[in-house]
Amino acid sequence: MASGYVGIYSFELHFPSSHSLKEKRMHLRSVKSQLANRIACSIAEVDHHDTWQRARLTLACVAREAGEAERLLDTAERWLVAQDFELLRRERDLVSLDD
Repeated sequence: MASGYVGIYSFELHFPSSHSLKEKRMHLRSVKSQLANRIACSIAEVDHHDTWQRARLTLACVAREAGEAERLLDTAERWLVAQDFELLRRERDLVSLDD
């Protein structure tokens, strides 16, 4: 019997309208807040900390079933694609806690 799944989604964003780290951080706070509220995930900026227009984030969500974790990742990706910034490189993984 599986004890749960962790969905991991790592992606890069490009903010073409950002002209300072302050603007980028404003965008990132919004992105992180929206995703956390929509799919109850943990999310952090993991690269490009000192770059004005680029950020790499990784989120993780936990679900009882693999299909539910995949649905949460799909929801996050659909929301990101629909935004004004550019969604660049993306990587997904699903980990069973029994592995």
